[in-house]
Amino acid sequence: MKAIAYLEPKDKRMKVIITGATGMVGKGVLLECLDHPEVSQVLVIGRNSVGMEHDKLNEVIHSDFSDFTPIREQLIGYDACYCCMGVSAAGMSEEQYTKLTYTYTMELAKLLASIDTNMTLTYVSGEGTDSSEKGRSMWARVKGKTENDLMKLGFKQSFMFRPGAIIPLRGIKSRTRLYQFIYDYFMWLVKLGKRLAPNSVVNTTEIGLAMINATRSGYEKQVVRPADILTLANN
Repeated sequence: MKAIAYLEPKDKRMKVIITGATGMVGKGVLLECLDHPEVSQVLVIGRNSVGMEHDKLNEVIHSDFSDFTPIREQLIGYDACYCCMGVSAAGMSEEQYTKLTYTYTMELAKLLASIDTNMTLTYVSGEGTDSSEKGRSMWARVKGKTENDLMKLGFKQSFMFRPGAIIPLRGIKSRTRLYQFIYDYFMWLVKLGKRLAPNSVVNTTEIGLAMINATRSGYEKQVVRPADILTLANN
């Protein structure tokens, strides 16, 4: 299923919403949005502050991600939402992981769809996501269901980003200890993978730029893999 091309003029300045901005991917997307000349305003929704000040940046501190209706009025008038919140499935039951991954994302997305389906919704999933929802891997099934149900909400554009290996730039750290351990001690291996298979590894800047460019200009695919991210980042 192909995404519908974004039809607004390319010079239109955008207002965007970001969730998960304290995480590695979300922080990268936030920094690119703040720097981008065609993004005029950024609203971050989170339980904790990102600890930054910027003329474009507004924050809503919201504790209950199972119900976004109390902040509904603050979500009106935006062109895109970049859903970057996510957790590792390690040590979690399927019920816990589903609540944090599926339920929280869907509650926000359904509310946004009730406000304006003309916006672009982008969800950060991951390589290996199971679109059939029937595989052995719990996290992949949950991510697959999340993707599938988001694409049914009727947004003008919806993109499911599936980055594989990610290189954090601009001083960004992963909040997942295992991932940060890998970055601290085995970044050489990640970079070697990038050299051997350039289209399999992306960085946080490329993810942010790819989201912005997909919002502005559309893309032929709804499921966006690493090679697609690289293409979009350079548009």
